[in-house]
Amino acid sequence: MTESFAARFASARTVRGPLVWGLDPAAELLETWGLGDSPDGLDRFADIMLQAAPGVVGLVKPQSAFYERHGWRGIRTLQRLIEGARSAGLLVILDAKRGDVGSTNDAYADAYLGKDAPLAADAITVHPYLGLGAMGAFVSRAQESGGCVLVVTRSSNPEGRPMQEPVEQGLLREIGMLNAGLSPGELGPVGAVIGPAHIGPDLDLAAAQCVFLAPGIGAQGATAADVARVFGACPDRVMPAASRSLLTAGPDASRMRDAAGQLAAEFRELLGC
Repeated sequence: MTESFAARFASARTVRGPLVWGLDPAAELLETWGLGDSPDGLDRFADIMLQAAPGVVGLVKPQSAFYERHGWRGIRTLQRLIEGARSAGLLVILDAKRGDVGSTNDAYADAYLGKDAPLAADAITVHPYLGLGAMGAFVSRAQESGGCVLVVTRSSNPEGRPMQEPVEQGLLREIGMLNAGLSPGELGPVGAVIGPAHIGPDLDLAAAQCVFLAPGIGAQGATAADVARVFGACPDRVMPAASRSLLTAGPDASRMRDAAGQLAAEFRELLGC
């Protein structure tokens, strides 16, 4: 039986800590690094990150949009980056925020989850606006392949608060019920994205029986202390993610490794791992 994403994250956390390194090659970053905002520059970015991330963190999170904007060559680079990172022992969370209904979700799931997927990641982010029940193809494929579907519940952007606040606890309850049916007594294949920077109603995170992606560390205003506070009831389940605050140390791989190592050590201390 395929080992679950939660179990593989627990192993990575023990070895490298919970930090997720966001691999977001924005146009400005590529230019600042002297690589050029082009498919060739993107390829070089991927090469540098495949040197920098292994051995420092256990998880990486490429944002799909920054690769898609370069067309078919960008998608080819994303595929190569995902395959290279996984071959190096890293868990890959693809931040694609997909989500639709019916056969469209079937196609998305075929693209991103499972051994035959051309862009096979360990986890993928999805939007729940069309209903958690519409995510069935993602969930079943994640369950079969040992992957994870991370449902955007409380995002890191302040504009999301008016829409999300009334429904986030109910969504977490649904996630918990779904996981309880799929993986009794264990963490299930459906996780949640919870931005730790925003103050809002306290959420019953522990009851959701899932892992959590905590985006927005650093440049978006969230701190390691915020993560420790928000996830105090389940610190072993949170995957805090930082991107720009680590990439600013580039393109020198050694400097980035030092920055990521320092942040990883801070999370290890605060979250008890």
